[in-house]
Amino acid sequence: MSPAAGVKESLLPGSSKSAPAKSPSVSGAVFNVSTSIIGAGIMSIPATIKVLGVVPAFVMIVVIAWLADISVEFLMRYTHAGDTTTYAGVMRESFGRVGSILVQICVMITNLGCLIIYLIIIGDVLSGNQPEGSVHLGVLQQWFGIHWWNTRAFALLFTLIFVLLPLVVFKRVESLRYSSAISVFLAVVFVGISSVMAIMALLEGKTNSPRMVPELDNKAAFFDLFTAVPVIVTAFTFHFNVHPIGFEMDKPSDMISAVRVSMVLCAAIYFTIGLFGYLLFGDSIMADILVNFDQNSGSTIGSLLNDIVRLSYALHLMLVFPLLNFSLRANIDEFLFPNKTLLAKDNTRFWSLTLAILAFCYLAAIAIPNIWYFFQFMGSTSAVSLAFIFPGAIALRDAWGISTARDRILAAVMIVLAVVTSTIAISSNIYSLITGNQS
Repeated sequence: MSPAAGVKESLLPGSSKSAPAKSPSVSGAVFNVSTSIIGAGIMSIPATIKVLGVVPAFVMIVVIAWLADISVEFLMRYTHAGDTTTYAGVMRESFGRVGSILVQICVMITNLGCLIIYLIIIGDVLSGNQPEGSVHLGVLQQWFGIHWWNTRAFALLFTLIFVLLPLVVFKRVESLRYSSAISVFLAVVFVGISSVMAIMALLEGKTNSPRMVPELDNKAAFFDLFTAVPVIVTAFTFHFNVHPIGFEMDKPSDMISAVRVSMVLCAAIYFTIGLFGYLLFGDSIMADILVNFDQNSGSTIGSLLNDIVRLSYALHLMLVFPLLNFSLRANIDEFLFPNKTLLAKDNTRFWSLTLAILAFCYLAAIAIPNIWYFFQFMGSTSAVSLAFIFPGAIALRDAWGISTARDRILAAVMIVLAVVTSTIAISSNIYSLITGNQS
């Protein structure tokens, strides 16, 4: 078996492509897929609605969810046609060693970036943030005042050691099914409470009028639309976990069904929180909407709801963290030690990688204050490659001769849309940085 195919075994000791140790249910896969999708992306969806407007944002969410479903179907079909059980493996079969290395690099960039984003958001919730000079206190600071033990560095360190570390030591994805179910429930709680707060504000006449279409005042405003698209792409990028989750199941059709259910669920959650979040905060909405929930609502119940909203989603991210850490750790191990023994059977290597990833994410989360730039960068590069460019390229390459005319057309459209929007987004970001520096 090639090194690219070996990740399967390092993730799932004792399993094989034909005889998994235990076949998870479709519902368990739905929870794991949904948890992989509904990570930090939900935090920036309201900010993208501010940029795009309600109608274009809804269309964009639906289109990207549909394309993500097609790309997963490509990945599963071509992987089952070959002799591998991993994303890197199917790229190796289509494009050689270069293909597998590209996947590994993109997974490492995307997952590492997402894990850092999660810690940044958890830090925002617990210990606050100070974007552009405005002070937003964290839950711990509002409850107990500002002390050394509820500073960002200490609160995140405590979270890493006592919450995240016990979760990232599992060696099977299926072992996380219960924490994934809880995380999806917490995401629904977050959306539900946010919706109730927005409806209450709407009845009291305190909501902001939603912008149905974008405001195109100038050329810069037009190009800003393309910087919002990568944020939605990143929000739907879970392709690094398609193989670990899908190959624990008996039939490929079960994984496809789980993905489609998850896509509908996640698209509904994204649009709901985006719309109601924008109704609540309007143009004052932050790149991380949780920061907005520190405001004084004027009532005890309102303050309690604000705290529940923030804490429920911070806990949700803590439960999502191990799923992304799972595939990140496996890809780093495969990249650095392609010919070593199985990762699950080498405790020294397993613990070294685990602790190194946690330490790096912690230091980065302390040093970096803003998540918007992370989303734009990943959505324009590694995330769009994993979600659309690589699956489309696999279908066009058609190493096993199973592509239909429809497959090739969809793959070509997927790649062209991904490359065009990403190129414009990257160019727009560079232009904004240059003009911002000049000003």
